[in-house]
Amino acid sequence: MASIYLIRHGQASFGAENYDELSPLGRLQATLTGEHLARTGLKFDAAYCGTLERQKDTGTLALAAQPDAIPLIEDARLDEVRNDEHLEYLLPKVLETRPDIKAVVDQGLDSSKRFQKVIEAVFNYWVSPDCDEPAIQSWAEYSEGVHSVLRDIIKTQGGGKTIGVFTSGGTIAALTAAVLKLPGSATYQFYEPVFNCSVTQLFYSADRVSLSYFNDCSFLRELSVSRGEKLVTYR
Repeated sequence: MASIYLIRHGQASFGAENYDELSPLGRLQATLTGEHLARTGLKFDAAYCGTLERQKDTGTLALAAQPDAIPLIEDARLDEVRNDEHLEYLLPKVLETRPDIKAVVDQGLDSSKRFQKVIEAVFNYWVSPDCDEPAIQSWAEYSEGVHSVLRDIIKTQGGGKTIGVFTSGGTIAALTAAVLKLPGSATYQFYEPVFNCSVTQLFYSADRVSLSYFNDCSFLRELSVSRGEKLVTYR
């Protein structure tokens, strides 16, 4: 069965000057993920990633364990949801009707938990019919890009292939919702729980795509125990 493995990037550098950089733990997660996939006999025929550094570096580190060299094909449609853009343009509108979110913002977004609450509110506003901000990429534009990159990968690679896609949580959520034929309003439920370096598997045949499993990081949980390290993270 032809498969696409959607792999979220390793832990980035939340709170640092450059978020788009794998932390030391993120680099370890990526390396261990690649070793796990190779150890279980998974051999990629092709590999894709977005243009973000954390996506490219995760792919490079993970693919190092493959028996043959696999070039990473970059495609900007696999980039993460533009959260910074949303906070700049959409958060002020959300605050007009959400005093609970204003209270969270007033406490500061240096906490991962508070930041996630704000992202949830802004994301759900972005995918709603109420959002018509012309200065940003619309949900319709973003989701069409996600749908089209999946179609193009399948068309380019053809049947019987095993493909790795190194991307981000929002992209994985949008792809999962698309495969399940769910609306934008149902997408966030797949966004928030995505673990760093988790693996989501899709099966495909011609133009039919189905979800095999979602957000698996059981191998990192097992390694956390055997290595005596905390390897499972959201952010």
